[in-house]
Parts: sequence; C-alpha cells; structure tokens
Amino acid sequence: MHTAEPNIPSKPFGITAEGQKVLIYTLTNCKGATATISNYGGIVTTLKMPDRNGKFSDIVLGFKTLPEYETKSPYFGCLVGRYGNRIACGKFSLDGKTYQLAINNKPNSLHGGIKGFDKVVWNAIPLMTKQGPSLKLTYISKDGEEGYPGTLVVTATYTMTNRNELKLVYRAKTDKKTIVNLTHHSYFNLAGQGKGDILDHLVTLKADRFTPVDKNLIPTGKIASVKGTPFDFRKPTTIGARINEKDEQLKFCKGYDHNWVAAKFLGKLAIVAKVEDPKSGRVMEVLTTAPGFQFYTGNFLDGTLTGKGSSIYNFRAGFCIEPQHYPDSPNHKNFPSVVLKPGQTFKNTIIYRFSAK
Repeated sequence: MHTAEPNIPSKPFGITAEGQKVLIYTLTNCKGATATISNYGGIVTTLKMPDRNGKFSDIVLGFKTLPEYETKSPYFGCLVGRYGNRIACGKFSLDGKTYQLAINNKPNSLHGGIKGFDKVVWNAIPLMTKQGPSLKLTYISKDGEEGYPGTLVVTATYTMTNRNELKLVYRAKTDKKTIVNLTHHSYFNLAGQGKGDILDHLVTLKADRFTPVDKNLIPTGKIASVKGTPFDFRKPTTIGARINEKDEQLKFCKGYDHNWVAAKFLGKLAIVAKVEDPKSGRVMEVLTTAPGFQFYTGNFLDGTLTGKGSSIYNFRAGFCIEPQHYPDSPNHKNFPSVVLKPGQTFKNTIIYRFSAK
C-alpha cells in the first residue's frame, strides 16, 4: 500500500533551456543510503553507499548543475528511451512501413534520438512504500515523437530500498504498434566517483553468450559464445585483465561496449552481474527481467568532462551495466522482440543491490 510521504525532500535544480522548472528529490533509506533523482531525464545525480568501514561515498558519475546535464552529458545516470542503445542507420520497419529516426550517433540512432527520454521533464510523485522511499515518474511520449509511432505512456518508479538497493521499475503502454526498450545508464565507480579508473573492479557476468558488433557498433546478428574470448566473465575477472588484448571486437569499441545474453532469465528477476571493488569492499549485484544487458567501460570518457567535486572524468572513470533488449533488435528477427502492441504492457525491472565485504 502506497501512501504519500511529504518527508521525501525536493529542491529546485534549475530551469531547462526551454523554460521548464526541474526538481531534484532525495530518497534516503533506513540505513542512511541515499539516491538523488532529477525529474529531468530521470537522472540519478548521486548515489551514496557505504564501504566495508561504513563510510558513505557517491558512486555514480555526474554533474553539479542542470545546464551541464543538458549540454555535456554522455547519458550520465539517465532514463533511456524510447529505444535504449543503437538502431542501425536509424531505420526499422513495422507491418511493411519503414520509420526513419534521427541519426545522432553516426551512422546510427542512439538512445532514443536527439531528444530522448533522458532530455525531457517527467511528472514526479514521491511515495513512501514498505520497501523504502520511492519516486514515480510519468511521461507521455506523443505519436511521432523522435520518429517513433504510437503515443506511449511511460512510468518509471525508483525506490531506495531498505536493503540498500536502487530498484527501478519501468512500464509502458501504447495506442499503436511501436518499439520500446527502456533502461538505466548510471556510470558507476564503486571506489567513489572521481577516484581513478575502474580497471581493478572484479566483474562476474552470468552469461555464456554475447552479441558481436561490426565497426559501427551494430550487432552482426550472430549470437556468439564467450568461451575462449575476452568476453568470458563467468568467473570473477578484473575489467582490466583483457581489455587491451588485440581482439577485433575490443578494437571496434575501444574496450567493452557490448550486449551480453541473459535470455534464459527472460521475464524472471535474476542476478545477471556482480561487480566488486577491492579497495572499498563495495559489491554491486545487478538483477533484471530483461533478456540482455550492455556492459560499457567508459571508452569515450577522455578527461574533457569535469564532474561533481571538480572530478576530472578520465578514460575508464566509470562503467555501466544497462539491462535491456539487444541493440538493433527491430532489424534482427532472431533477437527477442521489442514490438509493443496496444493492450500489452512493456516491463523491465532493474535492481542494483549493494553490500560491502
């Protein structure tokens, strides 16, 4: 049973270039862990979790001000849609009709286009739940927005649970057949944002297959075994252990920027990844109902962005794990379908669960 909770504090975060007021909400659980969330882009601007000594640090990359998120952000902490990840040449077909999306990541469309869900102001309702403080975001994406068919009604509910989890529940309904792929794009550094690179983070990925890409970072359509490749993280392995190997896939992406297949868990909430930072002792487990997840190692961070606390975000300053449908799914019949029809509900639940050892 949800009840309105007036004690979830909010404060102004600025006004967008288009003149919309933006608020930032702070969710604090019973253990003192906090997430601050902006209703611009559904951005998790800070996430504070304890280390093995109980010391709290902010473990997500981000900016101090709204204008920086509007003009500079490489999708830090945001809600991604309508379609997370890449669509080849921005084209897909439904029922024989071809749709052309904006090319905002040449030669592809990326993360919903020029003004994706990461760049709109959402309606926000703070709630107190049995699990912990929560924020329900709602947005209505009109038919034709960014080239996508159908009016899409989207909700994204963020909960800072009392188990030190950031729980994200995405739902969407449409009035016309369309495609949907919603996910979350925090850049994590479990040692603390601005505390160096993530190469010594220990990663376990519960997936024995991944989707190789071409030079434009679009899946070839093949679903390949990770066995004998630098993509085999079935046993705990540091991010840096094989990231510089002379592998064509790593070369295309300047590191890891691929989709791993978690299809055997499709629709069931299951742990798909685990990341540990040996310095702080922080551990993050990732649970999802999605059929895959993108693992990205900050390959395009280059020291030109200055974040919170004057942190310089150098190469590999953070990593992302984005539970999702596969990139370019509308153009691959052998990938799980991303088509949403009237009367159906798109669902993706993501949990980032934290502990320390």
